[in-house]
Amino acid sequence: MAALQEDGAAAREAERWEGYVDWRNRPAVRGRHGGMLAASFVLVVEVLENLAFLANASNLVTYLMNFMHYSPSQSATTVTNFMGTAFLLALLGGFLSDAFFTTYAIYLISAFVEFLGLVVLTIQARTPSLMPPGCAKVAGAACEPVSGPKKAMLFAGLYVTALGIGGIKGSLPSHGAEQFDEHAPRGRKGRSTFFNYFVFCLSVGALIAVTFAVWVEDNKGWQWGFGISTIAILLSIPVFVAGSRLYRNKVPTGSPLTTIAKVVLAAALARRGGAQSASNGAVIDRAPSPTGSTDMKEYCKPGDICGVADRAAEVATEPSQELVFLNRAVQRQPRCGALSCTVQEVEDVKIVLMVLPIFFSTIMLNSCLAQLSTFSVEQAATMDTRVGGLKVPPASLPVFPVTFIILLAPVYDHIIIPFARRATGTEIGITHLQRIGTGLVLSIVAMAVAAVVEVKRKNVASNAGMLDAAAPLPITFFWIAFQYLFLGSADLFTLAGLLEFFFSEAPARMRSLATSLSWASLALGYYLSSVLVTVVNSATGRGGRRAWLQGGNLNHYHLERFYWVMCVLSTLNYLFFLFWAIRYKYRNAGVIKG
Repeated sequence: MAALQEDGAAAREAERWEGYVDWRNRPAVRGRHGGMLAASFVLVVEVLENLAFLANASNLVTYLMNFMHYSPSQSATTVTNFMGTAFLLALLGGFLSDAFFTTYAIYLISAFVEFLGLVVLTIQARTPSLMPPGCAKVAGAACEPVSGPKKAMLFAGLYVTALGIGGIKGSLPSHGAEQFDEHAPRGRKGRSTFFNYFVFCLSVGALIAVTFAVWVEDNKGWQWGFGISTIAILLSIPVFVAGSRLYRNKVPTGSPLTTIAKVVLAAALARRGGAQSASNGAVIDRAPSPTGSTDMKEYCKPGDICGVADRAAEVATEPSQELVFLNRAVQRQPRCGALSCTVQEVEDVKIVLMVLPIFFSTIMLNSCLAQLSTFSVEQAATMDTRVGGLKVPPASLPVFPVTFIILLAPVYDHIIIPFARRATGTEIGITHLQRIGTGLVLSIVAMAVAAVVEVKRKNVASNAGMLDAAAPLPITFFWIAFQYLFLGSADLFTLAGLLEFFFSEAPARMRSLATSLSWASLALGYYLSSVLVTVVNSATGRGGRRAWLQGGNLNHYHLERFYWVMCVLSTLNYLFFLFWAIRYKYRNAGVIKG
């Protein structure tokens, strides 16, 4: 009888997803929780969430110029700072998801916070007394920009919205990816498909934002534009909750930053003459292509019962030979018990440190992407945006790369990847770093194209005698579409590759935080764009000369020179990426060489 009870308990234990719970904090069960059906709710939510975000962000520079009376460079800087902050706050969302809360809880809280911020912006946009005085812009005249309490309300609404966006970006991709069993080939392939379709759904939301929402903002008023965003993020909450019974939620395992700090301090303060740890010569191996996986079963919290095999593996394993200075954290006696580290903790920190150069190499690309929502929109605003009898808002230009991504993502997942798998004989087909590298090359081409197009636009303005005219130039805005197309393609390859790279490479206890690095790269790219504009203006405005990017008339800017600077910097950045990518070895968790 006792044997039958033990067998029944073992069977129930085998049915559970170790380290995961359902929405009521009960153990998640195989066959009931997780899978593509659960992840599909996340994909639908991403459409609504990105619609809410980009409906305003894509056209915000126009709102700031026309209604808040900022100059083009002030508007560009404000937008890049807002978007940079939103993406940087994804690190906070990822940290909280790993350390204290589930990704499920963080999404719901963040969506409500974003909703509150959008309500503030909607109220201001529909109340004339909360806006700066209107004025008619004429050549050589400047309107008074927003100031005082009205400016405080604008920035309060923007940055409360940014806080909510950050929490969503830091939790939603990880929540969807956690629904798949990475110990099975089917689960790993399903996760790869999820990330491809995550970018697809992100683009669907963006397409609605830059067409319907932007048209509403330009023709019906910004109060309706902000209202669309408010309704979209509000609708995302019941859609997300509808999948609650299917989700498996990773159990928080404490602050990953504490682990990183402990290992680094232990290695730095380890006694050089201290006792050496026992060893049997087994070492953790890493592979040149991503084949292995790790999930929550690696970690045992105090009070948990770990399997004997797991304990034996830990005792029989030495740290790997990468970043050997960290090995002292386990090979030498720590100065105090609080700094005692396991081999697994040391390896986790090594993984984090080894992906950082890849992270840094994508910042320049995202600085190039920042131009799509700033100077590129301002360029299009000076051009002929008519298509037949329809006048296209400049902020709708992202429709070109977004449509391309929507068409390419299914082709990539269902045709290109299966072909690559057969051709290479590997499970992944095209590696994450190959995708990222492709995106970096496309960004170089995009900046060169942008510079050439700007030269043509200014030549048209000069030849037509319209350098100071407010009327549209006799050149179609389709010329700007080329740089959007190349940068949009770069975004497809890089963002999907980064999200999956950071999620699959990161230790299980740090996955949400690591995945948030994809958005943090976007944030730092936007900040870098603002810094580059400031540095370029400072360097070129010396000696009484006119700075390249200064003034209220884009036709007097030297934007083409700025784009060439971006092209050169992007090329140098690609060489930096190649240096680290060639040397990077993918995780191959659990492969032990005796």
